[in-house]
Amino acid sequence: DLKVITERRIDIVKAALQLTPAQQKYWPAVEAAIRGRADARRARLVQLAGYAKDQRERSPLDLLRDRADALTARGAALKKLVDAWQPLYDTLDEAQRIRLRVLALFALREMRDIAESRRYQAMDEEYGFED
Repeated sequence: DLKVITERRIDIVKAALQLTPAQQKYWPAVEAAIRGRADARRARLVQLAGYAKDQRERSPLDLLRDRADALTARGAALKKLVDAWQPLYDTLDEAQRIRLRVLALFALREMRDIAESRRYQAMDEEYGFED
């Protein structure tokens, strides 16, 4: 379940940062932004599943328009996340910043691996190698 994964990720980040009492006041905005991005991702997945079930033929322009709208929404959600993180990040000490950097690198690597896996899956389907 994506909600469980999101909760675990939030818990991991918060535990890794070991926030001080003074820093705790900035955490709710960060947590809300993380949840907001996760909710938007779930909505995109539901929408994609709906497209897969829809038997109507969609024009390439409709697909591009939908993709542009999705990218705009993702960009806005990412901007909200950055804006939520900034006040907290400004208060982090060097050890906390290093831990956050390590978590970010891990998350980016994980996203890259998932994207690569999806690309290979799409290629398999395109060439008829699916199970």
